[in-house]
Amino acid sequence: MADRVHLEEESCGLLLELEHILDSDPLIDEVGFIHPTQLAALIGVVDCDSSGDLDTLKFFNRDHKLGISTQILFPLYKQAKIIFFDEIERYKKQTGISGIWGDETSLQRCKSTLDELEIGVMKHSKVLLLLSADLATAWNSRRAIVLKKDTLSMYMDELRLSELILSYSAKSDQAWSHRRWVIKRIVGKLPNLQEVIGKESKLVERIAERSKMNYRAWNHRCWLVSYMTGEQVVYELKNSRVWAGLHVADSSCFHYRRRLMMRMLEDFCAKNASVSVGSSSEIYDIWKEELEWNKLLIKRYIGREALWLYRRFLSLHWLRDFMTQLDSVIFLDDELHLLHSCSIIPDSDFDDFQAQAMYSTTYILWLARQLSRSHAIVLRQKLQVGDMKDLLNSVCPQRSFFCDMLEE
Repeated sequence: MADRVHLEEESCGLLLELEHILDSDPLIDEVGFIHPTQLAALIGVVDCDSSGDLDTLKFFNRDHKLGISTQILFPLYKQAKIIFFDEIERYKKQTGISGIWGDETSLQRCKSTLDELEIGVMKHSKVLLLLSADLATAWNSRRAIVLKKDTLSMYMDELRLSELILSYSAKSDQAWSHRRWVIKRIVGKLPNLQEVIGKESKLVERIAERSKMNYRAWNHRCWLVSYMTGEQVVYELKNSRVWAGLHVADSSCFHYRRRLMMRMLEDFCAKNASVSVGSSSEIYDIWKEELEWNKLLIKRYIGREALWLYRRFLSLHWLRDFMTQLDSVIFLDDELHLLHSCSIIPDSDFDDFQAQAMYSTTYILWLARQLSRSHAIVLRQKLQVGDMKDLLNSVCPQRSFFCDMLEE
């Protein structure tokens, strides 16, 4: 019994210490969970060989970086959860009491108690979310209180908290969802919203660099596009090209570029309802340049499916919105040249060349299905269907039936 009381007191002490660190340094921008031996190295402890010495190391806080010993995570989480849910229950009861009519003194007393409980809920939920990033109850409690106060400073605090959590839990659904909720709430309240959107896009890029194939982060960046100005969309398209060119296997970044391209197309159509898209030299040049850049990446990085899928998107809208009769001949010839250069399999043990041949062949067969009847006939006349079928039979037999569809 005495041991249990001692453990509870120790857990309470850890929780108070962590809350004090968070209160005293509101600019903490990164958190990590560190083994005691690594914590000792960070703090600079010498002769820390015995387990007893290591047990005394709990937290590290320097230059707005917070480290928490992995040895205390479970008791700290357990205590934080107990305190948080106790505070939530008290807050709910007090909310009901404060709604009852009474004299002015009683109402003031209830309001004061309610304010204290709200501060407690926000403080305890912050610690709990640092230890369990996807605990929906904690996020919902914060949203309820922030929505009640409805102040810009609290919304900005929520952005900082979710960014802190994403520093170690980059794929937290709840943290990304919370950021979108905050941004929706500050629309119309913040004069420099576009600056916030720009920083948000940079945040996603930094997180995507650390956390590969992070669909949640890129999905958030795609969502941001609807809040961008036309100038920001053009800037993002140019700025993200280098990153995409260095991460050609990450389909999410090409999905983001697709969203940017579609936003440009939508904006043009909305502003120029009576003018054809193909007659606008600016968007025409951008789309053509994107097709050329994509072709360069396809030739440079062999067998990357994300590049071929992105080309399907570009080609489809090029056919629908930009292509004239002259352009169609040039475009189809270029695509056939790309097919022939990519369908050659050298004497190599690498599977990437076989994948490249498969993607190029299935791409051209897909393209033939998207063309008008007259253009499709021209393309079929130039294609050597028998050779393509032999190629698919050798690299991907289960897709060889695509050639039969072309002959229909």
